[in-house]
Amino acid sequence: MSVVTAAERPGLWETTAAQNLFAGLWPEYNHHGKHAGAYFAALIPRYAHLQVLVVDDRFGDVIARGRTIPFRWDGGLETLPNGIDALGLAGLRGGGTPTSLSALAAEVVPERQGQGVSSVIIGAMTSLARDNGLDPLVAPVRPSWKDRHPLVPIEQYAAWQREDGLPYDPWLRVHVRLGGQILRSEPRSLEITAPVTDWEQWTGMRFPDDGEYVFPGGLTPLSVRDGIGCYWEPNVWVRHTVN
Repeated sequence: MSVVTAAERPGLWETTAAQNLFAGLWPEYNHHGKHAGAYFAALIPRYAHLQVLVVDDRFGDVIARGRTIPFRWDGGLETLPNGIDALGLAGLRGGGTPTSLSALAAEVVPERQGQGVSSVIIGAMTSLARDNGLDPLVAPVRPSWKDRHPLVPIEQYAAWQREDGLPYDPWLRVHVRLGGQILRSEPRSLEITAPVTDWEQWTGMRFPDDGEYVFPGGLTPLSVRDGIGCYWEPNVWVRHTVN
């Protein structure tokens, strides 16, 4: 496998995006964040040197993608952005020389999942941070099994461990095995607010009354009020030391 940045291979990055190789990895609702479109769209060309592709050298196929954004952070828990939306918007605003790098998404094509490729992406993002003088690398991790337990608070879920002391959640476990330190949970990290008709289309469900609804793929319940569905996706902040 080889790792290249969007700045090194802009044509490959554009082709990969046009092919929508990673679109099916996310639940449909995840493509409709209230703020996410703004900061994800700004990554290219502004931060092209901080976006990575993993390529299978045997066939030349792109098998994974890592998207990141630099931001200014003094290392204190109290000054860490309140989730991925706050982080992305802070990265867009700038405000001083960036000191740290945050992952936004680490994506592996379905046929290569479970083969250790996600660890390659995390390692590549750590190397990007080091090469660009950014320390630490942090990640607002979307726990991969949280949708199995949508009613459990994220703080409680993130603390679950296996008998070997590693996190119960597989994606958190990957980060910890690579030296990641769990910092804190964020119950209100990614906002998705849209008309109920949109939510019904995205989920294949009906939401006929005001209330709280568990839905397929949701990490927490959807709150419906007056024809509007509001959902806050939780994340877990993980820190990787670079130097």
